Amino acid sequence: MIRHNEETIHPTLHLIYRMKDYDTTIAYLFEQLPMYQKYGKTAIKKDLTNIRSLLTILESPHMSYPCIHVAGTNGKGTTAHMLASVFSAKGKKVGLYTSPHYVDFRERIKVDGTLVRTDFVVDFVNRLEMKISDIQPSFFEITVAMAFYYFHIEQVDIAIIETGLGGRLDSTNVIDPVLSVITNISLDHTDTLGPDAYTIAKEKAGIIKPGRPVVIGNYQASCDHVFMKKAAQEKSPVSFASVNWSIEDDGKYSSFKRRNAANSFKFDISKDAPFTGENITTTLEAIYQFNQIMVEKIADETVNHGISQYRSLSNYKGRWQVLGTSPLMIADSAHNYAAIKTVLDHLRQGPYNKIHFILGFVKDKEVDKILGLFDKKHAYYFTRPSIPRGLLVHDLLLQAEEVKLAGFGYEKVSDAVSAAKSNAHPSDLIFIGGSSFVVADILSFYDQ
Repeated sequence: MIRHNEETIHPTLHLIYRMKDYDTTIAYLFEQLPMYQKYGKTAIKKDLTNIRSLLTILESPHMSYPCIHVAGTNGKGTTAHMLASVFSAKGKKVGLYTSPHYVDFRERIKVDGTLVRTDFVVDFVNRLEMKISDIQPSFFEITVAMAFYYFHIEQVDIAIIETGLGGRLDSTNVIDPVLSVITNISLDHTDTLGPDAYTIAKEKAGIIKPGRPVVIGNYQASCDHVFMKKAAQEKSPVSFASVNWSIEDDGKYSSFKRRNAANSFKFDISKDAPFTGENITTTLEAIYQFNQIMVEKIADETVNHGISQYRSLSNYKGRWQVLGTSPLMIADSAHNYAAIKTVLDHLRQGPYNKIHFILGFVKDKEVDKILGLFDKKHAYYFTRPSIPRGLLVHDLLLQAEEVKLAGFGYEKVSDAVSAAKSNAHPSDLIFIGGSSFVVADILSFYDQ
């Protein structure tokens, strides 16, 4: 394993910028580097030149530990957290890179569920600041390089790496993973990835590497031939989780069994997100395939513990997160048509007297189609996430009016939540979502 002498990386910078504190460093990253969350596709660098340059300066830290690469339209973040939790339950030191963050930038980079150290973030940016000026990376590119280097100096046993957008040209796609995972394909970020499932699948398939097994979460006839073709070209074994695993529910517990194998698991996911079963299936297949290629196996009881405790073991937040009871208040970052439809189908089966929806979106979503999914009988509180890409409340109200959804507008997510809490009966549900940035705003408010 390569060992780096940290003092060899721009030692003069280390001396010049030592006094910079964490808040100043984060402000620099947010304000000086192009950030997709703020500006959309104009912040994306559509090649891997910058990330390769950064990693060359850092002496290729991403090559010093094994990785699992996770892509997909929906569920990739949850699947990545579940995988990290299983390896933590195994007793391994696990790096986890995900995006975006909700409250704290450091949520993107975790080791065994613990956020990256503030002093490391400051030191990393200080040492590379002149090279950042030369290379002009995006915000995402510098955070990926930071994660890879942090996992190296922490000497992790394995890293779980979630892609940002797409796969083929995603900054994370410089790793040579022991296993690739693609959860599913649906329409999202079509302005960047392409207008249809076929085109988006081609981008996601870009993480398939020569000879490395790939797990596809859902078998989808519309685009799975794309994965099969790419896997054949790379001579990569491919398996479909939804084909290999069956799920049976008894009202409380969900049982997962792999076809033609002894592996079976049972989890209580009755109070979790509606897509948890699908993400568990993908995780189980990924672990099964990992066990086929590695000498050291992960026992079923370890898998059971890791998945059962994935929220606490991986420091997971933002998905189906309960923020209050009586009335029940849930925040969830489902933000595209397919994910929100799944959420609404699930909520319609619930025992709630009335649902109070707090909704905000970003400008590049097909908001009209998404709003058409909602039932008119519920209460609506329209708001705006506090980022430049946030859709203005006035514009959202106009689009809601077009599909005959009646509601009120609120400039701040916290004000919308306060209004909903004032109006809701204890047996109602308050649901906060539409965008991960709406969820980020309310989690920030609750963390104050």
